Amino acid sequence: MTADPVRIMVWDWAVRLVHWLMVILVPLLWWTAEEGYMDWHRRLGLTMFGLVLFRLIWGFIGSWTARFVPMLRRIGSLRSYIHKLRAREHRPTFGHSPLAVFGVLALLGALATQVATGLFSVDIDGLESGPLAILVSFETGRQFAELHELNFNLLAALIGLHITAIAVYHFVLKERLFKPMVTGHRSRADFSAEELPENRLRPIPMIAAAVLSLACVMFILDFG
Repeated sequence: MTADPVRIMVWDWAVRLVHWLMVILVPLLWWTAEEGYMDWHRRLGLTMFGLVLFRLIWGFIGSWTARFVPMLRRIGSLRSYIHKLRAREHRPTFGHSPLAVFGVLALLGALATQVATGLFSVDIDGLESGPLAILVSFETGRQFAELHELNFNLLAALIGLHITAIAVYHFVLKERLFKPMVTGHRSRADFSAEELPENRLRPIPMIAAAVLSLACVMFILDFG
């Protein structure tokens, strides 16, 4: 009977929890806006604001695979990565691949833009508005609302590309990306023999990021 392969953490539970909460919230935000449930839309929007803010902070102080600096360094190996894909020499990447880095940054940027514009948006009748709309004029609030709608189309397109990429990796490259985003772990044998960076959950920075994000949400709630 052979021993189970050594499993290592790829995604900490903070990254995974934020990821799956965003997956749930995006369609709910779309549905509440379409159906006119604006009170719920505001509540869910502020929840998304807190998640995006936490993820941005965690991108600087979180575990190795969550941080932005290692992601950006990966971009330098993009040409080599694409060459290996074409040559069918693909091997799993510890964390985000050079191609995935662009997708992650684009999605986070689109989500940040969506929640930011929503905070200042005003509807055409001036009856519904974001919690910070009081800081801008009606005309400016309407411009934010238009950007909010346009950006959602971009966000939807990016989500579609993200899902397509996962399907390509699954069916063409035979790399299972879904399960690690649920469990957080993969077999050490999936990666090259080179030494991997230390990747561990950091409780104190995580608590600090969560408290700061919650404080910002509460501030906006009190302000609005």
